[in-house]
Amino acid sequence: MVKTKHSQTAPRAALQQYRVRADLYDLELQPFEPLRLEAIERLKLAPGEAVLDVGCGTGLSFAPLLQKLGDKGHIVGIEQCPEMMDKARERIAKADWTNQVSLLEASAQDAHWKGRADAAIFHFTHDVMRSPTAIDNVMAHLRPGARVVATGLQWAAPWAGPVNLFVMGAALYSVSSLDGLAQPWSELAKRLTNFDQQSTWMGSVYIASGIWPGPGSA
Repeated sequence: MVKTKHSQTAPRAALQQYRVRADLYDLELQPFEPLRLEAIERLKLAPGEAVLDVGCGTGLSFAPLLQKLGDKGHIVGIEQCPEMMDKARERIAKADWTNQVSLLEASAQDAHWKGRADAAIFHFTHDVMRSPTAIDNVMAHLRPGARVVATGLQWAAPWAGPVNLFVMGAALYSVSSLDGLAQPWSELAKRLTNFDQQSTWMGSVYIASGIWPGPGSA
């Protein structure tokens, strides 16, 4: 697959943004926590399953995920920003989740690990959503039938000017490119069955979900 300029530069640009934001990241994401919890509910997790937390940041999804997964469940957190990863490690150590959470310091398009997961969550990871290489890499580490959920910013209807001003301001602060904000989930939709996309927050945020059918099936 030919890499676009965006797919080549986005991880580097995103890395710089998140290195600056690491200390305030948890506070910045607080208003979006209900969306995180809704996304996790849509994964329909069962005790003992494994989940990929793509772009896990400081680990804000770990606690609600482990509430569903139980003591025998497992999370693989993928994050390329060292400063974010340090915060995630601190969270894991403080909560004594060492045996339940594994961390990979890598971009979603370059990360590799053993095993196959039962589900994956992408929470406000626009640059990953716009990278076919990154999505394919994540899907390659899922079991056929795995549940996938993604959330993030999107353009609202053209006449919703104030809403789109909010989207632009938030996006300029958190993504490396505005490319694809009309349908941020479009690459994911190509790869999943039972795909469903809904809008919330006056159309400024999407929640998309579906099933990974396995290689060559979507």
